[in-house]
Amino acid sequence: MSKENVSIIITTYNRRVALAELLAALVKQSYQEFEVIIINDAGEKINDVAELYPELDTTIIDLPENRYHVYARNKGIEKANGDLIMLMDDDDLPLPTHLETMIEQMGGADLVYSDVEIVNYYETSEKRMPIDHYLFAYHCDVEAMRKYSTYVPSGSIYHKSIHKEIGLFDENVRNYWDWDFFLRVAEKHRIKRVPVASVLYEFSESGNNQSKKLDNMRYYLDRLSAKHQLGDLPTKNFYLLLEEPDVKRREAPSERIWDGVTMPESRLGS
Repeated sequence: MSKENVSIIITTYNRRVALAELLAALVKQSYQEFEVIIINDAGEKINDVAELYPELDTTIIDLPENRYHVYARNKGIEKANGDLIMLMDDDDLPLPTHLETMIEQMGGADLVYSDVEIVNYYETSEKRMPIDHYLFAYHCDVEAMRKYSTYVPSGSIYHKSIHKEIGLFDENVRNYWDWDFFLRVAEKHRIKRVPVASVLYEFSESGNNQSKKLDNMRYYLDRLSAKHQLGDLPTKNFYLLLEEPDVKRREAPSERIWDGVTMPESRLGS
């Protein structure tokens, strides 16, 4: 396997516990040819968290004011030195073989993404504990993606050069930046789904995941629809969306490699 240099872009805002676990997960990756770029979106300082993981080649960008996650990601892309980009939300976790598997699966693809385990956590001041989880795995159908997006950006890897052709992430569609990015990439590039659930995607009942904030989303969904001529799209709770017949028909088999219990051992509080 060729040694590709990867820039892992992490946006964070006041999630020290989750961020510490993410960095612990990166230390355990079987593939280690990467740099870590953390963009702190004017939240509490996280330098002390990053210092707990000296093995990682980490750069922190502290934004002077809160500009939201899309702007923050773009700042990270601008600083990236790798030929490949891996996106990660600060509360999601790649399992130990994730990066290695994704690099192996790149082949002729320009963007690869994996299936995920959706995880509900109980969080303390030092760690998160899984309560329950379920598989999120759907066939990659670009036409179907124009109605319902099943692309999870955390853990996805793509050639940085894509941005030279299609530009950076679009702040104007805020909540739907990932859906927009997928559709723009799909117009000119090859996208590949890797049928392994090698990312833990946080969707806790007590969390503040952006996709739970339906009141704020209609405005940006309409912008996305107008940009890509998608027609009248529904704004639905995440869980209701998964029960849509068109989404159910796209369910796909996947290799599940997480035991549902084991979490990265964070050094926070040690």
